[in-house]
Amino acid sequence: MPAKRRTQSSSRPRPPRRGAGADPFADVVAQLEAIERGDGEGELRLPGDVTLRVTSLAKPYFPGDGITKGDLMRFYVRVAPVLLDAIADRPLVLRRYPGGIDGPSFHQHDPGDNTPDGVRVEEVVVQRGEPAERRLVGGPVDEPGVALATLLYTVQLGTIPVNVWHSRVGSIASPDYAVLDLDPDPKAGFAGVIAVARLVHDALARRHLASAAKTSGSRGIHMLIPLPGGSSFDDAASLAEEIASEVATEHPEMATVERSLDERRRGTVYVDHLQNAAGKTLAAVFSVRARPHATVSTPITWRQVTTTLQPERYTIRTVTRQRDSLMTRWRSLMG
Repeated sequence: MPAKRRTQSSSRPRPPRRGAGADPFADVVAQLEAIERGDGEGELRLPGDVTLRVTSLAKPYFPGDGITKGDLMRFYVRVAPVLLDAIADRPLVLRRYPGGIDGPSFHQHDPGDNTPDGVRVEEVVVQRGEPAERRLVGGPVDEPGVALATLLYTVQLGTIPVNVWHSRVGSIASPDYAVLDLDPDPKAGFAGVIAVARLVHDALARRHLASAAKTSGSRGIHMLIPLPGGSSFDDAASLAEEIASEVATEHPEMATVERSLDERRRGTVYVDHLQNAAGKTLAAVFSVRARPHATVSTPITWRQVTTTLQPERYTIRTVTRQRDSLMTRWRSLMG
């Protein structure tokens, strides 16, 4: 088990990448299938002699769709070649649904005192000048057993979405990207999101800034703007606010930066730039959302950002069938 240690804000190289077409954890999928066919409880054998006990794999997590806790674990294992890279070294914030999406849910930051061996826990400085706090952290890319155990342990606890910080523990004060979350008013619908996403993309292009997009897995689109190494959260917040305000000012009939629902103009898309601070999280690429049909936050190219895009079509079942092409797409989007 890796040492549980205080994390400093020193620079750390980006993790190496796994091949998008590889399927290194097929044996883990088979183990999960065998356990669920049995009594739903058993011990997974993961790379590096790491083990993890899992229980209640037959529990319905998405009752209306017949999707179980075991289905969710297997999906995350299948997309692990990209997902583990995306969450590597990032603090995780759990949103637990112990009874599935139809039951109550709650957030959890502290991992508690009984995390099993092989699950990564670090002490992270959440606020500068404050004592470090214990956090679950995405496993290191060079320890796939630890990385997979940590991810699956969150699902074992009832977590559905994989929510991660924008920075990694080796450079905790430096986000890798700025975030814009496009959230539509019901009257705007997803067509409004598409239109505003194109406007944001154009505003970034005028500044010669790259961007990547993914469906939120809910009603909107997440836009990620890669930042130079050493950027601060203030840098990320300033850039995101500048872009959001420009789009909202130039197109007030389509976009808004007004936080208050009561004050927003009807039929507009909220360009949320306020998620760029230490401790804020975003659903990771390929994160499943706690919504009917188990929709997935899925990478999309700018050629796809048209009125024909249907985000509800990206679910656990459909994304699994398109896995390799979607993983390759995210690699190209994020450089």
